[in-house]
Amino acid sequence: MNQNQYCVILAGGTENRLWPVSRESKPKQFLDIRHTGHTFIARTYRRFAGIVPEENILIVTLEKYKDLVLNQIPELKEENLLLEPYSRHTAACIAYSTFTILKRNPDATIVVTPADHVIWDEHLFEDSIRNILSHAEKKPVLMTLGIHPDRPDTTYGYIQVMGGKMKDGSNDIVKVKTFTEKPDIALAEVFCNSGEFYWNSGIYAWKASVIIQEMKKYLPGIVAQFNGWETALGTEMQGKFLENAYSDSPNISIEYGVMEKTDKAWLYPGNFGWADIDNWCALYGNLPLKDNNENILAAQVSLTQENRRCLIVGAGKKKLYAIKGLEDYVVIDTDDVLLICPRDDRQIKDLTSSLGLSEYEKYR
Repeated sequence: MNQNQYCVILAGGTENRLWPVSRESKPKQFLDIRHTGHTFIARTYRRFAGIVPEENILIVTLEKYKDLVLNQIPELKEENLLLEPYSRHTAACIAYSTFTILKRNPDATIVVTPADHVIWDEHLFEDSIRNILSHAEKKPVLMTLGIHPDRPDTTYGYIQVMGGKMKDGSNDIVKVKTFTEKPDIALAEVFCNSGEFYWNSGIYAWKASVIIQEMKKYLPGIVAQFNGWETALGTEMQGKFLENAYSDSPNISIEYGVMEKTDKAWLYPGNFGWADIDNWCALYGNLPLKDNNENILAAQVSLTQENRRCLIVGAGKKKLYAIKGLEDYVVIDTDDVLLICPRDDRQIKDLTSSLGLSEYEKYR
């Protein structure tokens, strides 16, 4: 394997969009929500261990998730577990991880990936990652993997490419024209029909030196917080250094901060089958175990009648779930919470937005 190639897995997210199964104490990346035998983060780690040297895989997460990561990935070297004192979105953690890698290897090329994606064709995915790493290694570009949309999904960001409509299944690298974060349904339909847009997978590849160059140009405030990284990172001074850096670091994503502004963004079309399971609607759409009425029943014992397109998830207990007459609903039962709500991400978000109130603290 190429010793100059690195992988950074972003695993600090705290959003509990799969509540009440996902909680602040154990968010989605640490769950086996699809019952595959592997949590999202463990599967991601092992996927990239087949692409870059295993000693070059770094995981960035919050300090409070340290034990979760080490328990689920015991082979991870502790010096490759980068702990953030606070959550500051992706730009800050990309700066932290990139400076850490630059100190180890100034010639590094890095693939950056979220910890919680579903990949259907692992071999084709590996080929795609090797391609974007190769292009980023040879040229001063910021590569991204784009996914050809098969529906107007409003939960994903979109990337428009130069040159007009692309052919389905194309493997041509194309220059990026625009990034658009999570459009409304009308705009998402326009994007899908145009053939010029891809879903943003959030997977990037770049030379460490190139992304820092672009961050200096477009996110100088974040880069300035890491002044002195050469002497502080990887030493006993690191904890205090990161505390100061993160305290004043802007809370911004790498998409808003750099990718929407740079002229170095290029896209490689990913045709390997991809999904970001970040809500119950997405999980429903990516589970094939549906009955004749398009229900998904993940409960040991159930008595259901006249339900259509519902997702019913039990807590693993031998409890009878007797449910009738629901359409497009989720029923999620855990030890301490029962969620019954229309299977619409906006309505679920409206309902769970009150979890911030003090009386619901123990259920977050």
